[in-house]
Amino acid sequence: MDAIMDVVHTAVSSPWFYAALFAVAMLDGFFPVVPSESMVITAGVYAASGELRVAPVVALAALGAFAGDHVSYLVGRRSRGRLARMRPGTRRARALAWASAVLAERGGLILVVARYVPGGRTAVTMAMGAVGYRARPFAFFAGVAAVSWALYGVVLGYAGGMAFENDPLKGVAVGLGLALSVTVAVEVTRHLRRRVRLR
Repeated sequence: MDAIMDVVHTAVSSPWFYAALFAVAMLDGFFPVVPSESMVITAGVYAASGELRVAPVVALAALGAFAGDHVSYLVGRRSRGRLARMRPGTRRARALAWASAVLAERGGLILVVARYVPGGRTAVTMAMGAVGYRARPFAFFAGVAAVSWALYGVVLGYAGGMAFENDPLKGVAVGLGLALSVTVAVEVTRHLRRRVRLR
């Protein structure tokens, strides 16, 4: 346990930590196996003890997420030519038409909510590029999503860090547990609403 604490403490106290936080948050936007949320929560825990500053942690996590979402959006944009050549009436063409209609109607809200769903953010941002969702409203809602997500992660970590001031590892565990609980609650609610709609 002490060895883990030493490794985490060394990483967090490194002058490169802020740059790593930005890079991980950006990569997670288009490569969703990177654990950006864990890193943001950990940064929040150490911000509670004064080892990191809250404002740069929130700003760099949000900027990284914003940049990553735009990379995913641009990947989707580049696939538009191939999607346009799909035969009408196929299952894929119908799925694309449905996605276009839903995103045109509620694209901004879906983008903000998807930022909290692991893997969902990449699928939505890529789909928005693929269906030709306009760049300006995409940037606005991506900004809202990125800032709210960064604040959410830092607040969870900060709360865990304040509760376990002398044991940062427990603070990280509490912050991650809270994030997991919120994710499970959102998924259960989504599942129940879908079942109600189908009935």
